[in-house]
Amino acid sequence: MTATRTPTVYIPHGGGPCFFMDWNPADMWDKMGAYLKRLPSDVGEKPKALLIISAHWEEADFTVMTKPAPGMLFDYYGFPQHTYELSYPARGSEALAARVQDLAAQADITVAADAARDFDHGVFIPMLMAWPDADIPTIQLSLKAGLNPQEHIALGKALAPLRDEGVLIIGSGMSFHSIPRLMGRGSGSGPASHAFDDWLSATVSSDINGLNNWASAPSAHDCHPREEHLLPLMVVAGAGDGDPSRRTYHEDSLGPTGIAISAFQFG
Repeated sequence: MTATRTPTVYIPHGGGPCFFMDWNPADMWDKMGAYLKRLPSDVGEKPKALLIISAHWEEADFTVMTKPAPGMLFDYYGFPQHTYELSYPARGSEALAARVQDLAAQADITVAADAARDFDHGVFIPMLMAWPDADIPTIQLSLKAGLNPQEHIALGKALAPLRDEGVLIIGSGMSFHSIPRLMGRGSGSGPASHAFDDWLSATVSSDINGLNNWASAPSAHDCHPREEHLLPLMVVAGAGDGDPSRRTYHEDSLGPTGIAISAFQFG
């Protein structure tokens, strides 16, 4: 048990290896990168372990990584060669994976195990910014096929006791995720993202059950043609266990069309 309860966070992980390469405009990812670098100070006490739900892993059932020393899964394409040489050599934790399965089972939720899975870029890219020494045991947890918000909120609630054990639960996604619009290929992207971001911020701060109805939010499908980058928020919100939330990062002019994007912390 820890003296203070570890918060839960929903973070943006950017576009591919964006923080480790040249970009046009050159400062496009600077504010997001600065947020990720200050994540340790936002969180406070150094976590004993990281449990990361990445938008880039989906399975038929929730699935937890059990590999003792995960490698890198370079699940992005067409970027400079040096971005395929990045390394985040954090060790895994079979004990934490077993604890995740046990807590989920107590809530009648099945969590399978995967002993072969490596870290995808939704994990190693933001963690290289936040904890570049890779000295915290880290495991990854998948989304569940179907992307049902209620199921992901329920899993988060089941995992809330991990926060009293020093585990930082991180949802790694993007509060806006329409790549063509982000890169300026699509009209109305900025206003659409602002409307959705305002709704998301209000819902997270009032009643997380409102997230079940995200698809009815203003401009929802303009911002998320497919919702996998939003679903990590549902797990984090559930694990928030009723604690107050706050928006810890926000910018309203990302990319050429002025996208609004945010991060949230519970506790």
